[in-house]
Amino acid sequence: RLFMAWPWLFTQERLFPQERLFLQERLFPLTFQRPLIRLEPATPCASVPGSASLDLFLLRHGIAEERVAGRDDPERALTPSGRQRTLAVMRRLRSLGFTADRLLSSPFRRARETAELALQVGLASELQLESRLMPGGDCDALLPSLEGRCLLVGHEPDLSAFAARLLGAPDQSIRLRKAGFCHLHIPAGPADARSGAQLEALLRPRFLLPRSV
Repeated sequence: RLFMAWPWLFTQERLFPQERLFLQERLFPLTFQRPLIRLEPATPCASVPGSASLDLFLLRHGIAEERVAGRDDPERALTPSGRQRTLAVMRRLRSLGFTADRLLSSPFRRARETAELALQVGLASELQLESRLMPGGDCDALLPSLEGRCLLVGHEPDLSAFAARLLGAPDQSIRLRKAGFCHLHIPAGPADARSGAQLEALLRPRFLLPRSV
C-alpha cells in the first residue's frame, strides 16, 4: 500500500522535509542517497564599539565675585553668600539621591570651589579638573569618554548650549542660572555618536533652596 501511495504522499505540502527523506529511503533504498550535511564553523560575532547609558549632570558654578574692568579673571572666587547658597543646593541634590561616579570641573576658581562643595556633601568621591570645561571649551569632545553618572561643573553659555545640542533643541532654549542644575539621560549607543538625550530635570536654585537661604 505504501508503495502504491507514494505519488500521492510526495504531493502533500504538509510533509516535513525529514518525513520526505524517510519515505524516499524506505521506498527506494537502492537509489536513495542521504544529503550530505556540511557543518561549517560558527562565525564569531563581531564586536560593535558601544557604551553603557549615560546620566549627565550639568552644574553651573555659584555666584562669584564681580568682574574687574569687565574682564573675566580665572581667579574670581565664590562670594560668601554664593558659597552658602551653592552649599545648600548641593545638600538638597544629595538629599534627593543624586550621586556621580565622576566629577569633572573647569579649573577656574569659581567652578572649582563649586565642585569642592559637591565633594563636601558626598555628591562624588573625587574631583578631576578638565580644561575643556573652561569658558569657550569644547564640551562635546568630552562625551566619548563619559559613561555612568557624570557631574560636570562649568560655565555659561557653554553648559546650556551643550545640553541643547544633545537634546536637538534650538540654541538658547535652555538656560542654567548660577548653581543651576540639569540632568540629561543618554541611552546606550556608540560612544562617538551619542544621541537621543532625554531631559530629566532642569532646576533653578530657588526651587532647591530653603527659604532662609
